[in-house]
Amino acid sequence: MEASKTTLKCLAVRVLSSPYPELVLAGRLAYDSALPYAVYLGVAEVYPFAGGEPPVCWTFGRDLLDRGRRAPAGAGDVRVAPGADGLVLIELRGSAGSAVLGVPGTQVGAFLDEAFALVPAGTETDHLDLDGCLAQLLV
Repeated sequence: MEASKTTLKCLAVRVLSSPYPELVLAGRLAYDSALPYAVYLGVAEVYPFAGGEPPVCWTFGRDLLDRGRRAPAGAGDVRVAPGADGLVLIELRGSAGSAVLGVPGTQVGAFLDEAFALVPAGTETDHLDLDGCLAQLLV
């Protein structure tokens, strides 16, 4: 199995559900070809995630992010939809509450272009190490 490839995009994340109208946090979208169906979103108070609290991280489907930037998508803890002013809206729900984040749509698009260049849509299973996963289960 070939080594995994990654892409990373740092971006400003607007917290739209905050009582503070101009709350902007440091964000990072990440993709790893070893887990081809997933994208990671990390959000922290400061960039580059040094000092302060550790980032809050969410993992969700690459296809959800791709579909959601064009039309509302998702029915669970993560929902994605196009928003005003070129933003992509990401709604995160959990036991502690929920948040609506706005991220620049152009940066989301560039990130997804890079992710799909690493693992084209429909080829995700070619990048899964199923033998390695089974070996770990049998140990």
